Amino acid sequence: MSNRTFTPEFRVEVAKRIEQGESVSRIHHEIGIKRSVLYRWRDAYRKAGPAGLARTVGRPPGVPNPTAAKAGVSAEEALRQQIAALERRVGQQTVQLDFFKRAFRRVKESGQRSANAGATASTRRSGK
Repeated sequence: MSNRTFTPEFRVEVAKRIEQGESVSRIHHEIGIKRSVLYRWRDAYRKAGPAGLARTVGRPPGVPNPTAAKAGVSAEEALRQQIAALERRVGQQTVQLDFFKRAFRRVKESGQRSANAGATASTRRSGK
């Protein structure tokens, strides 16, 4: 699902509906926007009125940029760290995959052994 953008007027209208007592769940089901987003819009409207919902698309004010937060680390070093983290993740997934392959092989082999162990028991009584 792609990120949808809504006009400030639309957000104000939704916030007003919530303020007038309309159920957030009902609005959520009607327009398909997460309840958490609707509550954020309501809170922004309560705090600053329509101006609180006039923000355009992008990082909210006051939220730091994660790459800028690592002051003193060059972009190249940040990329190296990211590559190292991804390589660790690939290694972990390889170990997990090998484990599941071995486990599957053992389950398959144990099923074959028990299938060859003998005939299944009958549920019929003999002699009657």
